[in-house]
Amino acid sequence: MPADRRLADGARLALTTFSTLPVRAGRIDRSVAGTAMALAPAVGALLGALLAGLLLLLVAVAPPLVAAGVTVGAGALLTRGLHLDGLADTVDALGSYRRGAAALEIMKKPDVGPFGVAALVVVLLVQAATLAELAGRSWPAALAAVVAATAAGRLGVTVACRRGVPAARPDGLGALVAGTVGPVALVAGTAAVALVAVAAVPDHPWQGPLAVVAALAMAVALLRHVVRRLGGITGDVLGATVELVTTLVYLGLVLSG
Repeated sequence: MPADRRLADGARLALTTFSTLPVRAGRIDRSVAGTAMALAPAVGALLGALLAGLLLLLVAVAPPLVAAGVTVGAGALLTRGLHLDGLADTVDALGSYRRGAAALEIMKKPDVGPFGVAALVVVLLVQAATLAELAGRSWPAALAAVVAATAAGRLGVTVACRRGVPAARPDGLGALVAGTVGPVALVAGTAAVALVAVAAVPDHPWQGPLAVVAALAMAVALLRHVVRRLGGITGDVLGATVELVTTLVYLGLVLSG
């Protein structure tokens, strides 16, 4: 497949995978999937810009916590809540202390268990609280913070799909994207997101990149544990990675302020 065609199809797949934007999908294979996963942080940056704009608009007419809560809800709507669902399913599976097929079976169940509920509550509360604090900063810093955190969450997916990380099942999203991302895309994506994060904490420019790197390190640790317990990644694991990294970056940016 020509490189320009693969890039175009990969961009469409990234948009349809990580957002609800009405984009028609093109050809889908592992090569295109790898391009899509490499472009995931760019989609995150786009979503982050939309959410930052909403937050700054709302904070002008509503209390910061209300503006933050609505922004978190909008983020869920823009992704069909799939990442939150993946977080709940992954935490339920890991919390069961089962391994392999037994844990994967728990992830497939439509209900949400107590571990999953607790994870959702904590993540949503932390995101809303940190966004409320970020809303009080200058608009360039708030914009950079939301864009960096949202892009970093999708960069976590890029990391999860790097070469050497297997899929837990022979089918599904995990099987399509596992091991499709090479080191160049990882380095470029990390550098780009870290650069954006510099502006999130103007008084301490190094704190933003540090928050991104620390969050990605936590994601790598989680992924190693998931591979040991489940045998590899799944679509739910990718969703959990998005929420984990996004939340940790928000927290790091607030603590650094």
